[in-house]
Amino acid sequence: MHVTSTSPRTTAPDPAAGEAVRAADRAHVFHSWSAQGLIDPLPVAGGEGSYFWDYDGNRYLDFSSQLVNTNIGHQHPKVVAAIQEQAGRMCTMAPGFAVDVRAEAARLVAERTPGNLDKIFWTNGGAEAVENAVRMAKLHTGRPKVMSTYRSYHGHTSAAIHLTGDPRRWANDTGAAGAVHFFGPHLYRSHFYAETEEQECERALAHLEETIVYEGPSTIAAVVLETIAGTAGVLVPPPGYLAGVREICDRHGIVFVLDEVMAGFGRSGAWFAADHFGVTPDLITFAKGVNSGYVPLGGVAISAEIAARFDQRPYPGGLTYSGHPLACGSAVATINTMAEEGIVENAAHIGESVIGPALREMAERHPSVGEVRGMGTFWALDLVRDKVTREPLVPYNASGPDNAPMAEFAAACKRGGVWPFVNMNRTHVVPPCNITEAEAKEGLAVLDEALSAADAHTSAPGASARG
Repeated sequence: MHVTSTSPRTTAPDPAAGEAVRAADRAHVFHSWSAQGLIDPLPVAGGEGSYFWDYDGNRYLDFSSQLVNTNIGHQHPKVVAAIQEQAGRMCTMAPGFAVDVRAEAARLVAERTPGNLDKIFWTNGGAEAVENAVRMAKLHTGRPKVMSTYRSYHGHTSAAIHLTGDPRRWANDTGAAGAVHFFGPHLYRSHFYAETEEQECERALAHLEETIVYEGPSTIAAVVLETIAGTAGVLVPPPGYLAGVREICDRHGIVFVLDEVMAGFGRSGAWFAADHFGVTPDLITFAKGVNSGYVPLGGVAISAEIAARFDQRPYPGGLTYSGHPLACGSAVATINTMAEEGIVENAAHIGESVIGPALREMAERHPSVGEVRGMGTFWALDLVRDKVTREPLVPYNASGPDNAPMAEFAAACKRGGVWPFVNMNRTHVVPPCNITEAEAKEGLAVLDEALSAADAHTSAPGASARG
């Protein structure tokens, strides 16, 4: 395989420019999910490959891929050139027209989806993709309810945030009828007192079946699952679970939706994470990696049966920027580049040969590492105070002083030149899918050292990174 070098350019430090950016940001930008007066966003000067840098000359290896979306890294020259070329040819065109690049992007996505999910409805991002998948499922079935897991994140729009299980839902939850939550499988923190993956799978499926029975099978339009739950902790389902959900959905006439917004387009070491499990859903939602986040884009891949429902009946949904030519041009370039450079294969290799072994070795030495989970360039460490009791390093949804151990760990990563992805008591290892072995090892060494900050908060006597 060939992976484009991600060696970054260097730029001269310019602290005054950085301060001007910070001042303008604080004066005018309203940030997501934040108390505006309690944040201090880092002014970023640029990025290339697996790195980005600030105006003070500090360079960071991006172990977050921003929001787990820069799957081909920053400023990939082939995609930048494609965006420039598309801008010179056609910047925008309403979604009602047939546009070459819009159709080609759809063809390239459909070519990689499992089964007969060959029609693509374009959106601006993942939340809108989930919103429209839910709408399609309800219209297809004539049923009002949709089910999802507590350990999930599906987006911030109305239906998507109600389906979301994590605490970001709470402030937005209007008690809207139709969103039903259940527990998905997670052996390390099993709700089902399971001791093996087989037990966890069997009992989680029984729990889902029972929930459906109590809710009323004839009222449920869809089950929406992240193929691999991302923000909730990179939760890889046990063998047989997704196939079991497929069977339950088929038996009750329920639409099966897989949310691949984070897991798709190489992140798991396959084009779609569903490929690992041999399961074909009725709908797939995607975004993020489809064009590495270079221009806002998402979509729904639709099965032939559901698409046919709207052959003679108008679909009651649409967006001004559905299939935006600049976004679709960047998707065409991204998908072709990933294929040409073996980026999906690289993610699988890096995960199997570099990241996975290194993280498992760290778990043996660090008292703060309770479990290692993941595949491809999609990993998480579950950090704990005690390996025996599995008490999380910080409480669920911790903030302020309660979150100090994770804040200290994140600060140690940044001092070492790695930008981490942290959520609750977990740190995720989610670098670009085309990261090189040398870059991955560089970041993992920093992570290894930074875990000493977490170790200091464990119950292990004399806990340290090298203990």
